Amino acid sequence: MHFLKVKRVALFVLIAVFMTGTSTLPKAAAKPSSLYTNAKASALFDVESGRILYSNNGDTAMGIASLTKIMTAIVAIEHGKLTDMVKTSKRAVGKEGSSIYLQLGEEMSLSNMLYGLMLRSGNDAATAIAEHVGGSEEGFVHLMNEKAAFIGLTHSKFQNPHGLDQAEHYSSANDLARLTAYALKNEVFAEIVSTKVKKVPNPHEKWEYSYTNKNKMLTMYDGADGVKTGYTKKTLRCLVSSATRQGQQLAAVTINDSDDWADHRKMLDWGFNNYPLQEIAAKGQAIAGYPYIIGRTFKYPVAEQETESIQSRLVLLNTDSIHYLLGERGMLEWYMNNDKMGASPVYDQASSRLQLPETSRKTLQTLTDFRKAEKLNQDGDSAWYQSFSKVLDMLFEI
Repeated sequence: MHFLKVKRVALFVLIAVFMTGTSTLPKAAAKPSSLYTNAKASALFDVESGRILYSNNGDTAMGIASLTKIMTAIVAIEHGKLTDMVKTSKRAVGKEGSSIYLQLGEEMSLSNMLYGLMLRSGNDAATAIAEHVGGSEEGFVHLMNEKAAFIGLTHSKFQNPHGLDQAEHYSSANDLARLTAYALKNEVFAEIVSTKVKKVPNPHEKWEYSYTNKNKMLTMYDGADGVKTGYTKKTLRCLVSSATRQGQQLAAVTINDSDDWADHRKMLDWGFNNYPLQEIAAKGQAIAGYPYIIGRTFKYPVAEQETESIQSRLVLLNTDSIHYLLGERGMLEWYMNNDKMGASPVYDQASSRLQLPETSRKTLQTLTDFRKAEKLNQDGDSAWYQSFSKVLDMLFEI
């Protein structure tokens, strides 16, 4: 097996022996400069690639308080219908800790309840959401652990949807990094956690509920766009924050950190300064010497001293494989110091696969429901929403 080195986005390709494989999250390279936090565990990662840029005690299983609600939110978005009305049970109303003060029997759209969950960290909202989407809190917890296994979280176990201290309820900084990278790619989740203030209809009074986001990073850090705070007397302060600058989104995780706001600013600055996101290969780019083109743009955060160690390998499919019959011809894999960074599919130059939308139908339907829920909260459908729905309907037909 041979490899060729590339500088920046220059592309050199060799056909390797026939093989297939799945992408794994690359290990963080040597740090370009020192980074220190006050947290017992921490991680910094690039959202698009999932690369962990910095980790300290990253695989140590710990209590995570309301960072749990990141999993609660993404499971609810993926399994629930955002326009559904969620009825508040006695169990939800009686939940201790932070609350949005739901009343027994009160109904609120799943969309709005998710705002209460993520902006105000309502434990009552978490319980009501779990009972509605999962049939019961226990059923929802099963969905949470299924999702954890799907994402590949190896140091996590969920016992409830709110994060109150409970035996055998835990995660790790690295697992939270992987979970958050997954969740932020969902446009509904990303919009909710980036919201600073949300007005919600109040069925009991003439005035609206107003949910102000507890995440102070949204106002104290340039480009901040998420994600979630957490605290219990046992776990102490926990925080996941994200920010986007020059098209790159980074997120930081700290668990049990006495100075988390300052540490997150420092971590994000360090990441943006040392690991800029670079385009390694572009969709539609021809592969010199072969009748193939790259089917998906591949970007990766690369420190300056790492560019010489990037390598590529073209892996071709057997002609009688299912993926080959569906139009794929192989994968262009990328490595750094023999650790796999990721891969892009390759197609014939005239392949119709290049015209397919990269957003799944399920994601588009979820976005439709989310916009509909938002518009229903503003006295019905507007012409804007009807136009938006027509565009999505056209996409579904592709």
